[in-house]
Amino acid sequence: MAEDLDWQERWQEAWRDHIWLPYAQMKHVLPPLPVVATQGSRIRLADGRELIDGIASWWTACHGYNHPHIRDAVTRQLETLPHVMFGGLMHEPAVRLAARLAALMPGDLDRVFFSDSGSVAVEVAMKMAIQYWLNKGVRGRTKLLAFRGAYHGDTFATMAICDPDEGMHKHFAGVLPQHMIADLPRTEEELTALDALVAQHADELAAIIVEPLVQGAGGMIFHAPDVLRRLRALADKYDLILIFDEIFTGFGRTGAMFACEKADVVPDIICLSKALTGGTMPLAATIARKKIFDAFWSDEPTQALMHGPTYMANALACAAANASLDLFEREPRLRQVAAIETALKAGLEPCRGARNVRDVRVRGAIGVVELAKIDDLAALKRRFVARGVFVRPFGSIIYLTPALTIAGDELRQLTDAIANVVKNDVV
Repeated sequence: MAEDLDWQERWQEAWRDHIWLPYAQMKHVLPPLPVVATQGSRIRLADGRELIDGIASWWTACHGYNHPHIRDAVTRQLETLPHVMFGGLMHEPAVRLAARLAALMPGDLDRVFFSDSGSVAVEVAMKMAIQYWLNKGVRGRTKLLAFRGAYHGDTFATMAICDPDEGMHKHFAGVLPQHMIADLPRTEEELTALDALVAQHADELAAIIVEPLVQGAGGMIFHAPDVLRRLRALADKYDLILIFDEIFTGFGRTGAMFACEKADVVPDIICLSKALTGGTMPLAATIARKKIFDAFWSDEPTQALMHGPTYMANALACAAANASLDLFEREPRLRQVAAIETALKAGLEPCRGARNVRDVRVRGAIGVVELAKIDDLAALKRRFVARGVFVRPFGSIIYLTPALTIAGDELRQLTDAIANVVKNDVV
């Protein structure tokens, strides 16, 4: 007991001995904020302070933290079947979740492959696309077309299809596989240029991959639904597979359940993760159309999709995901997103025209203030904490991706904090 009490006093400093933090230079990193509890859109720190979370833990906690329906579903599942391997075994929560996801998808996106992270979901999509051509007896179509401003993950395969000039991955430029990176075709001229590029390299390309409507971690860069229609037409013209990475945009974030609905476009493969479990458990899904799956349907064992994450279709995670989908069915999440969009537009508009502000933009439950530059990210983060909010700017942007259930006064506190910092502080 005394040892437990001692640890409760020491753990906030003990992290320095063994923890390796993400996206941080450990020699100079500031101590991470010690969290002891979460509820709704609030994070409680060890010293008793509460922060309003403006980014929903990298936009995963779409229903807020500790939603009782998800918590109860995971608790019930834990009592009976926490996990079994998915090789040669299966369980009801995964079968039910796959059927529900397929029913939510547009068109014939109906074959679900589960994994445990967004990066792996994208890698599985890449493997599906490349092996699709190999199984059809076509050699050489092994590259993907991706876009500047893109972010698809931090693993080696996914780094290779991110923006090559993006700071996180530049160190690996000489090691990564080479794919094609182009500008998103926002104009007719850009579409013509992209068409010419694809025509020249069509025999090398397996697929096109894009984050629909919003390039998230690459800078919260928006594009119009028509861009997706252009890409669908281009993929059809040159017989390419079209992959939508909806890891950020899926589950209501842009104002529709999935961003592809805004363009009325059916991709050939779609990748989901992040909010899939309501921010409670790691889980991802790569969902393919019938034509993709049919290319793997064979008497030849080598034409199978040889991939199988150890925690694939984890039963606890599937239970959480099913409970999250229950909430999307029972509660007015998309109406809440529309209200958040209105509030973000009003709350962030005062930033427009302030010194150092380049742009203010909002789409669904995503609000962005783009600055000319941020000289000291750490200092900026501290200013937000001092105002009682948790906001994590990166690059040159300050952004909000709150829980879809956030209360109006909490959202106002977030937008007020950003407006006050941008207008009155040095950023």
